[in-house]
Amino acid sequence: MPKFVLMTRLSPESVLDAEVRRAMGRAWLTKVKNACPEITWEAHYAILGPYDFMDIYDAPTIEAAHKVSLITRAAGAVSAESWQALPYDDFLDLLEEVEP
Repeated sequence: MPKFVLMTRLSPESVLDAEVRRAMGRAWLTKVKNACPEITWEAHYAILGPYDFMDIYDAPTIEAAHKVSLITRAAGAVSAESWQALPYDDFLDLLEEVEP
């Protein structure tokens, strides 16, 4: 199943209160799980840098990944970028196919 990385940035106001943030996170996850039961979650990280959170998940289709991003934006994220990821060994296999 294809792997995706969701990079999310929130508004500064949404990360001021831990209990509010916790409730917002639970509500978001419930909404995504209900709308996209085929998604398999691998990891959820709070990160440093231009994004606040990074989620790694498997989705059977690009449409399912789009749905995760749309739900994230609708839930109040300032930005939500989804990137498809390829395991490194699979990348090397592809590289061998295209080497001159």
